[in-house]
Amino acid sequence: MEIVWEVLFLLQANFIVCISAQQNSPKIHEGWWAYKEVVQGSFVPVPSFWGLVNSAWNLCSVGKRQSPVNIETSHMIFDPFLTPLRINTGGRKVSGTMYNTGRHVSLRLDKEHLVNISGGPMTYSHRLEEIRLHFGSEDSQGSEHLLNGQAFSGEVQLIHYNHELYTNVTEAAKSPNGLVVVSIFIKVSDSSNPFLNRMLNRDTITRITYKNDAYLLQGLNIEELYPETSSFITYDGSMTIPPCYETASWIIMNKPVYITRMQMHSLRLLSQNQPSYLKPDIKEICKKKKKKKKKKKK
Repeated sequence: MEIVWEVLFLLQANFIVCISAQQNSPKIHEGWWAYKEVVQGSFVPVPSFWGLVNSAWNLCSVGKRQSPVNIETSHMIFDPFLTPLRINTGGRKVSGTMYNTGRHVSLRLDKEHLVNISGGPMTYSHRLEEIRLHFGSEDSQGSEHLLNGQAFSGEVQLIHYNHELYTNVTEAAKSPNGLVVVSIFIKVSDSSNPFLNRMLNRDTITRITYKNDAYLLQGLNIEELYPETSSFITYDGSMTIPPCYETASWIIMNKPVYITRMQMHSLRLLSQNQPSYLKPDIKEICKKKKKKKKKKKK
């Protein structure tokens, strides 16, 4: 059942502290850490363990505003002072490079045509830096955030940094009021969101089959990515990767966007490895062994 909020909401601050974080996200990252249980044959616990291994990631273990969270609709309150989001594209379309990071699909915008966002819980204008697509191995999982304990098939995250106070996203990520992440849940349907259709059509998605593959996309309209709603939920949290700085304000749109079953299947076919790390074909190994045996008989 699709849940739609007709008004703007703000999570209570004391609720954020005790909210439950999702610990089974499918994403992985460079290096050893991951949300997966096994990395390179070794058991890797959930994010709360990251800070115990690396002191620079201490917040991952002891932080009080860690993301992602389980959004419980019964714990939300209405904030009449929140205003609708304002997206400023300057009336222009944008370009960006799409990457297979090995953990999710990333679209990093170029600096030629800038996209800024304001309104909502923001005091400052924030600039769009990157769009991430998170997804899972089946439709019942994939989103980082949960809604009343349930996951969506995927989640789009638009990562913005405070360009009024900081010069780049790296500086902003470790600073107060540094980041705003707009999150949109993904559901599988018969139709596809126009923006995501550009990213996930066959001609495009096959260009990033392996980890670190990249492909330039042009003529993108950011406004097409947003669902038709002005309502959202917001809370103060963190980035979901080490070092888990608690400098992000999250804005979760109250309607999802849609992709087709074929497009979701294409995402799941993406390799988490580079070509050189792929396991050799079993049939080819068997053929080589047979040839060696024949040579020995001679």
